[in-house]
Formats: sequence, structure tokens, C-alpha cells
Amino acid sequence: MTFCLGITVDEGLVGIADTRVVAGNECLVARKTATYQGPGFSFFVMHSGLRSARDKILLYFEEAFARQSMTRGRLFRVVNLYAQQVRRVSEEDGEALRGAALKFNAYSLLGGQMSDDSTHKLYLVYPEGNWVEIGPDTPYQIIGASGFGKPILERSLTPADSMLYAFKVGILAFDATRLCAADVDFPMDVLLYTRGSFEIVEKRYQKDDLRAISEWWQERMRSAVHDLPSQYIEAAFPSCVSP
Repeated sequence: MTFCLGITVDEGLVGIADTRVVAGNECLVARKTATYQGPGFSFFVMHSGLRSARDKILLYFEEAFARQSMTRGRLFRVVNLYAQQVRRVSEEDGEALRGAALKFNAYSLLGGQMSDDSTHKLYLVYPEGNWVEIGPDTPYQIIGASGFGKPILERSLTPADSMLYAFKVGILAFDATRLCAADVDFPMDVLLYTRGSFEIVEKRYQKDDLRAISEWWQERMRSAVHDLPSQYIEAAFPSCVSP
């Protein structure tokens, strides 16, 4: 499994990805992100699914992107080009994967800004090659292990929040996921893109880097449970039982 989270707020984009890859009985550490930058463009790709499919899609995409300069004006054109490579790999490898009882499950998040885009964009690309734009109504998307970190994002995140706030919420979503999903873990890769900068900042965090945040959040949650309004809850217990 994988945890890749993309967040879009008015100020920019935040991407968070784990690096654990499970291959048979082995656990490996490998990047699940790729970044592309040049004069007037900057974007990233995050991937969930079979590692072999990811590597082949990116190789085909990089070759196609180097040839087709017409795609560099708008990010949706880059997404279309990427989606073509997803379909190509699906056609080439899908039957063989099905024969081995495997599924072509290449989900991708692609975010950034091109020279003709008025602002940054974030897209989700499905294994079938179709895509959707992640918009202000739900300003985030998780691919891979999506259930564990979603509650904190749903309750806390709005498009008007700062990138710093979005990053903090993303860390908590990652922390919840790594605690509950055995195949999601540190190191954690982070991508930060500020609107109009055409520059992606990349950072890798180890477990010890964020240990204090994880422990602080755990104690804060326990304290919040004790402080819950409990008038009606306490009525369910006999008067002799201390709440």
C-alpha cells in the first residue's frame, strides 16, 4: 500500500508521500514522487500502485514530454500526455498482470503550474487514463491508504488555509496512516509549491524528525477526550461509577 497526499490551497500546493515499498517478503525504501522544473514550468507526480507500472509510465512520459513542447503552456495538457502513457502501459502489461492475478492499479497525483496557467493546479489520474481536477470544495486527495488520514483533513482543511497549516494537517494525516497501515512508513517525502514561483521545494523527514509532533498530538487527543462535554454520556453510567 501507499500513502500519497496532495493538498491545494490558495497559496500553493503541498504533497506528502511515504517511501515504503513491499515486494514479496521484503520492505524497501523508494521515492514515490518525481519533480519536473524548467523555465516557466514546475510540476510533480506522485504514484500509488505497482512499482513496475510506475517506473514504466514515468519513463514513457519523460520521453514524450521532452518531444512535445506544445504541452508546456498548460498543466492540463501535461496531464493529458501523462494519461496517454498510463493507457499505453495498461495496454502493454495489463493482460500479463491479470494472468499473474495482479491488477493494473496505477493512480497518480499531478500538481504544479505552467507558464500559461493563471494559478497552480492539482489533478488525480485514474488507472484508466481519465482524470479529474482537485478543486476548492474538497481541496485534497489521497491515493493508496486513504481512510485513516481523511477525518483530520475533512474536519480541518479549507482552501483559505496557509501552506504551513496544510502541511501541519498533512503530517497528522500521515501519522494516523502509518500507525494503522503496516505498509506505510517513514521516510516521508514532502513537496511544497508556492503559487507563481515555478519552483518546488523538496524535503525528506525521518521518524525521529517528527516524533515530538506525533507524541504531542497523541497526548492532545487524550486530553481532548477527557474534556468532552459529557452531561448526557455520564447519564448512561450508574451514579456509583466514576466517569
